[in-house]
Amino acid sequence: MADINSAYCACEQLFNPKLRNRPVVVASNNDGCVVARSPEAKALGIKMGVPVFEVRHLQKSHGLEICSSNYALYADMSARFIQTLQELAPEVMPYSIDEAFMDLTGINAAVDLEEFGRTIKETVALYTGLPICVGIAPTPTLAKLANHGAKKYPGTRGVVDLTNRERQRKLLNLTPVEDIWGIGRKLSARLNSAGIRTGLELADAETTWIRKEFSVVVERTVRELNGITCQEMEAVPPTKQQIISSKSFGSPVTELADMLDAVSSYATRAAEKLRGEGQATAHITAFLSTSRFAGVERYSNSAGTPLAHATQDTRVIIQESLNLIRKIWKSGLRYNKAGIMLGDFRAPGNEQEDLFSEVSDSSKDEALMHLMDTINSRNGAGTLKLGRNSGGKGQWALKRRNLSPAYTTRWTDIPKAR
Repeated sequence: MADINSAYCACEQLFNPKLRNRPVVVASNNDGCVVARSPEAKALGIKMGVPVFEVRHLQKSHGLEICSSNYALYADMSARFIQTLQELAPEVMPYSIDEAFMDLTGINAAVDLEEFGRTIKETVALYTGLPICVGIAPTPTLAKLANHGAKKYPGTRGVVDLTNRERQRKLLNLTPVEDIWGIGRKLSARLNSAGIRTGLELADAETTWIRKEFSVVVERTVRELNGITCQEMEAVPPTKQQIISSKSFGSPVTELADMLDAVSSYATRAAEKLRGEGQATAHITAFLSTSRFAGVERYSNSAGTPLAHATQDTRVIIQESLNLIRKIWKSGLRYNKAGIMLGDFRAPGNEQEDLFSEVSDSSKDEALMHLMDTINSRNGAGTLKLGRNSGGKGQWALKRRNLSPAYTTRWTDIPKAR
């Protein structure tokens, strides 16, 4: 398994050398909470999920840098990371934006696995500039353990090979049970009460008892820790069953026109994702809500509609989404969130036409959507948009005061050598 170290922070530091070797955190939407920390920030005791305002004082006292989340940059660098792995391993199975499993079957016949792990680490650094750690083992759970050890112990230089049973048991004995993949805090508390405090004690637990007292999922973890593969990783992610596009507003929305503008933007993004999945939607749901905090009138509602024809056309999705929002809108409230959900996916063009409905020229519609996607892909999201859509620049837009440039996805933001 390969994992980018402090991925979001690493992306920010890669293109801004001033951030290197300094404490850096990346904030969530609206610069609300810390969602990523560099090693230097972790050393200051900054916890994941802490509100940003609670760590601002560290900017003056310790030179802390706070970056707004730049998901377009992170997604693009993730794609480059995966592409590099695919050039090195026979099969690559992305697990998250910064992690991927690799099938190394047969590799050890030609090269030492630890040496191959170092080749992976060095090649990713050369091709993308990203620092990674590599964990090698017989099962996904042990591979995660190996990766954990590669991060935690500097002496490994970022690569751990756990194909040896003795090395597995040694690292398991050093690892608290809550650090085992799939266990977590709540489950580890129950395991601790049962006398299981380390990964090794979990691996040595009787599987029948584990299934009875906990679950079949924990039993599978025990078997994986003993080298028996129970989790088949998918080389191709399963097709999505729904797409949700939703964000909290930067400022409360009180006017219907602003709400329609925001939902139009979310519908546009959802339609782009839908086309990226190669699907068409036959059902749209829209929703909105006020703040959950005390002192604000609470209101939350949603509405959905089936479509006569499955579509991936942004214009249709926007129109239907706005009609739904108008139905559930209540004046005089301060809304803090809205969004849409696309469902009932179908393959484009694979359905019976309705004889009584107006027939559009689907080939021209598809060509128009393809042109929009191509232009926006080349020049940055929002370059070409429909009339109502402000492109996320309304009062409702996310607060991202410290947003870095789109270094890899917008021509005007590409770093220039001086």
